[in-house]
Amino acid sequence: MFVYPTKAQFNRVLPKIKIYANANPSKRVKDMFISQVDEIVWKVKLAEGTINLAPRDGFTEIQVFEIRLKGPDLGMDVLKVIDKAIPYPIFFRLCHGERIKRVATYKRPAADGSGNWVTEAYFETGWAKAADPALPLPMALDIKALYEQMLFAFIDLPPRAGELLPALVERVELLRKCTRELQLLEARMRKEKQFNRKVELNAQVQTIQARLQELR
Repeated sequence: MFVYPTKAQFNRVLPKIKIYANANPSKRVKDMFISQVDEIVWKVKLAEGTINLAPRDGFTEIQVFEIRLKGPDLGMDVLKVIDKAIPYPIFFRLCHGERIKRVATYKRPAADGSGNWVTEAYFETGWAKAADPALPLPMALDIKALYEQMLFAFIDLPPRAGELLPALVERVELLRKCTRELQLLEARMRKEKQFNRKVELNAQVQTIQARLQELR
């Protein structure tokens, strides 16, 4: 998605065993690494020494990982384990053949000062040609601001006037939650035989639909 400075290129293979050591994944997730992931490459390191932007609020570096896949699918738990193992924001490039998909989560230092990182909603692009043109890095005054501007490019829901990234992510998560609830209610309504119960479910559907309109 972005063009990275030559000085920020890292290009080191990251052994899966290092991920396992830092995140202790379950056997199920390890099996996903084995069956779905060919290779993980630490492609880019955006930091004060590579792009001349100062750290802020615990944001000192941004990483770009390229995950070369054995097939077109990758379980989200694989990315969650990598995010758990690496204490920096990560932008993932999933590569399969001549196609590429980009994925990132909203990741921030824990508020308790423990040094841990909190991950929230994940955002992803569709599959595109690897040769498609990339965008220049957003303009920013520090590492945190750069990270936020980069992540905004992954979120389909436009920010409202003055809406900061945390508030936008919270709105996206509420929208996703309401969408799931709506789908469940509509499925129940289709199966329901009793008229009175259908009326009750329909009222709930309309309430959630109105909430979705507010969130969009």
